[in-house]
Amino acid sequence: MIYDISVKDNRGASVSLDEYKGKVLLIVNTATGCGFTPQYKGLQELYEKYRDRGFEILDFPCNQFANQAPGNDSEIQEFCTGRFGVSFRIFSKIEVNGPGESPLFAYLKDKKRGFPGKDIKWNFTKFLVDRDGRVVKRFAPVVTPEKLERQLSSLL
Repeated sequence: MIYDISVKDNRGASVSLDEYKGKVLLIVNTATGCGFTPQYKGLQELYEKYRDRGFEILDFPCNQFANQAPGNDSEIQEFCTGRFGVSFRIFSKIEVNGPGESPLFAYLKDKKRGFPGKDIKWNFTKFLVDRDGRVVKRFAPVVTPEKLERQLSSLL
């Protein structure tokens, strides 16, 4: 179950996903130097609109795709808050594929395989998780936050 998984915040502290029990989650692998980076603006707008209804965005920077998430965790945090006003939680940089992949992303990919192959192909792949911890949808990077709002709001 997703709530049995722990991740690292951007200061290196362990965070149990159990603290998000009962919330609707959008879990995203991100990068600060990607063509999809402007999606941070839409993500922040979704967060501001729905956070009071039990919605959280969990942002996991990933440098596996063309080294588009350079910098350390604090530099990434500073970029996101300074450039896009991000106020949702940004976690420590992770790997989403391969031998060093995060247990969280291994779990997410296992639950929503509805894509050719299992691996994540690029930055800004998004997973929507309902209040019971079920992974209900996987969105390709080209799906903007605005385009997934209807499905998100139906879970709130």
